[in-house]
Amino acid sequence: MDPTTDNAGITGNPADARAALEALRAEIAKAVVGQDPAVTGLVVALLCRGHVLLEGVPGVAKTLLVRALASALELETKRVQFTPDLMPSDVTGSLVYDTRSAEFSFQPGPVFTNLLLADEINRTPPKTQSSLLEAMEERQVTVDGTPRPLPDPFLVAATQNPVEYEGTYPLPEAQLDRFLLKLTIPLPSRQDEIDVLTRHAEGFNPRDLRAAGVRPVAGPADLEAARAAVAKTSVSPEITAYVVDICRATRESPSLTLGVSPRGATALLATSRAWAWLTGRDYVIPDDVKALALPTLRHRVQLRPEAEMEGVTADSVINAILAHVPVPR
Repeated sequence: MDPTTDNAGITGNPADARAALEALRAEIAKAVVGQDPAVTGLVVALLCRGHVLLEGVPGVAKTLLVRALASALELETKRVQFTPDLMPSDVTGSLVYDTRSAEFSFQPGPVFTNLLLADEINRTPPKTQSSLLEAMEERQVTVDGTPRPLPDPFLVAATQNPVEYEGTYPLPEAQLDRFLLKLTIPLPSRQDEIDVLTRHAEGFNPRDLRAAGVRPVAGPADLEAARAAVAKTSVSPEITAYVVDICRATRESPSLTLGVSPRGATALLATSRAWAWLTGRDYVIPDDVKALALPTLRHRVQLRPEAEMEGVTADSVINAILAHVPVPR
């Protein structure tokens, strides 16, 4: 296969890039046990230039997962613990007065990185939560009227605890819609938990990924080559109509007060293309759409209170819609 050159002038082989990204699973598995779906979701988000909301109870390796991904991709990562007293400037950076030059200089905040881990994002007030909106949407930070571009690639991986609501500030729908995917991190199976404990008994240190054997297996050039290949993944009119029908069905569901917006439909199309390319195809099939429907749409819908009381979940509504919307042949 001939190398492919994207618009940025970076040359890379799509087949090699796919192999490198597939190797991420094995590399991250050296540090994180049994979280292949979350790893795949993070890779899909990077390919689509999107952001990820990670939801899981404490202690299921959400932070370790992001750190291991950054290490395996040779990307810079920073972590911000979101707390009620965190200020927007603590995230974006601020102007600092230099007494020697008698001038203000910009001190970049932790958002200036490749992978930003926004830990427990729902523990900080909306004012600070919204400080990420410009960074996530425009990939820049404006301080004192001056826009400052963020590095590329740039991904926000925000975590939240699904069972602890005291002292939290739920993300508004507008900000939830900015996340490309919402990934749920489940508790490990019995065998996976045994493997975790066995590793710790043998001396595994989650703070030292190098000692665990995690090495860079891909890099920014591979991501650029992969993104260029994903952009060329073909989508038939029937698949486009299928995505639209799924999203429109959420707006008509009696269990929902809020359905998926056109931005959500665009996101589902993008993630389906990325997944199709990762699985070795240059075209999208209905199974690709089905595979990414839950993580792409579950946070973009809002349940009616009476449906919640009956035990209905966003996932169950989306699964019912997938079962009823006609699949193109």
